[in-house]
Amino acid sequence: MEFLIAAISLGFLGSFHCIGMCGPIALALPISTTNYFHKVLLVFTYNFGRILTYAVFGLLFGLIGKGFAVTGYQQIVSVVIGSLLLLGVIIPSTYFAKYNITSSIFAFFNKIKSALGKLFFKSGHRSLFLIGLLNGLLPCGLVYMAVAGAIATGDITKSILFMAVFGLGTVPIMLSLPLIGNFISMPIRNSIRKSVPVIVGVMAVLLILRGLNLGIPYVSPKINTDTNSTASCHSQKTTFNCCHKK
Repeated sequence: MEFLIAAISLGFLGSFHCIGMCGPIALALPISTTNYFHKVLLVFTYNFGRILTYAVFGLLFGLIGKGFAVTGYQQIVSVVIGSLLLLGVIIPSTYFAKYNITSSIFAFFNKIKSALGKLFFKSGHRSLFLIGLLNGLLPCGLVYMAVAGAIATGDITKSILFMAVFGLGTVPIMLSLPLIGNFISMPIRNSIRKSVPVIVGVMAVLLILRGLNLGIPYVSPKINTDTNSTASCHSQKTTFNCCHKK
């Protein structure tokens, strides 16, 4: 249950950054209807597309996290991911700009943006749903942070739930943007964007503490690493006894 609380808290608190980052997309959604109920329904369709993309991320990265958990490296992965996120906050982005290592990635994102641009000329639930799906693929530090948390769960089902609940946490802000977004001034949006590094930093520290296995309830719970080895020894002992009886 704790991981679901963490997921929805991350989604809701982090979604204030969406006003500055994803706000332009939400404000430009092709919604021409004047019927308020239908308008809300269309915005929900867009958000459902985003949440579905996040859930797929949960499935994919849940498989990775499960692999680490089975091999006993879950704690190490949690510390490494937390450390990388923390370094991303501390080290200025200009440092990475001089290394041209993301050109192919940007080419992929440009294709997504191109597909999004075409969809904005269409209206209806199908277009809004596809816009939401593609929007979920765009680069976003908040989503990367959620993915890190999903991997740290070490379980496929929990990872999917983590990403889906994270998406649900962003809905209140992303739902209100197309409806009242024009009333939020640019200075307020910029101020909210500046709070993102703080949120990332807190999440990074929590991931590191989780991996350190300090025995702190909810923050760094003690993980019994001897369970698998005990079960293995018990299994081997049973097999030996059976063979010995024969």
